[in-house]
Amino acid sequence: MSIDAKLDRVATRHKELSDRLASGEAMDHQEMTRLSKEYSDLTPVVEKIVALRKAQAEMGDLAELIADPEGDAEMRELAESEFVELKERLPDLEGELKVLLLPRDEADAKNAILEVRAGTGGDEAALFAADLFRMYQRYADTHRWKFEVMVVSETGIGGYKEAIASISGRDVFARLKFESGVHRVQRVPATESGGRIHTSAATVAVLPEAEEVDLDLDENDLRIDVYRASGPGGQSVNTTDSAVRITHVPTGIVVTIQDEKSQHKNKAKAMKVLRARLYEAQRAARDAERAADRRSQVGSGDRSERIRTYNFPQGRVTDHRINMTLHKIDAILEGEGLDEMIDALTTEDQAARLAAVE
Repeated sequence: MSIDAKLDRVATRHKELSDRLASGEAMDHQEMTRLSKEYSDLTPVVEKIVALRKAQAEMGDLAELIADPEGDAEMRELAESEFVELKERLPDLEGELKVLLLPRDEADAKNAILEVRAGTGGDEAALFAADLFRMYQRYADTHRWKFEVMVVSETGIGGYKEAIASISGRDVFARLKFESGVHRVQRVPATESGGRIHTSAATVAVLPEAEEVDLDLDENDLRIDVYRASGPGGQSVNTTDSAVRITHVPTGIVVTIQDEKSQHKNKAKAMKVLRARLYEAQRAARDAERAADRRSQVGSGDRSERIRTYNFPQGRVTDHRINMTLHKIDAILEGEGLDEMIDALTTEDQAARLAAVE
């Protein structure tokens, strides 16, 4: 199919959706939501198509004016100047349109489950895991996303062995999906008297939050255990069996939640995390079938892949996938500086996918 035919098809579909949504036709809430989302997704594409075709039409008119031997010389000179400007602008419009036409990851618009765990490095790794978790919490705040802490397993000195949160808002997964992997830190620990720089790591996983329609989950595949929640040192923190452990027997995936005093709330949180992990496992299996394509993208999302280094003595953060270094470690850890790196990762991914289809 030619590019013009593809653009015509997009514009036609957008008009069909507009007419149907405005018709007052009876439809259920789910259908209305689906059509409204499709219309919303196509609107920026159609706006870019209109801008491109307007520029092309103006260039055609200007070309006729320039070619007219009987035309006014001053008008012809002005037309030539405008023609050059439009000609220079056209590749940008075409490039922006190609990016908009790229198939979107079906999970991009979803909310996300964020999991941060301390890696190698003992107490310092746990402190760094806590720093990362707070960085994402602040980043969520800057985007006005809802950040709900689900699990925090503390070390007692302010570090986190594990922390899990649910993040909801517009295009959360699209913005955070390239954060999955091993994050490395180089700094002098507060507990280090000799001033030596230590290297430690934490693992980040960003999973698209799965809705029930995304996943066929058989209740018979689940083993649910309840027990009394315990705190540091093993002491009981409440007197009821509120802690919940859910095991998905076919895959062996285990989720344990004990943060809430209510068994019902802990079970709901555990199911949300379990669905996200199972959904991501299914996506990973599909992606493995397209391994050659994924090698051309920014990263596989593999949690064992070292993606970024935070060097405190030099005040820099380096993303190894795109060889990008920003000397603004404080701004990044405050969340406000993270967009610059995420924008670069997104652009690199779009460029790689464009190259794969051209």
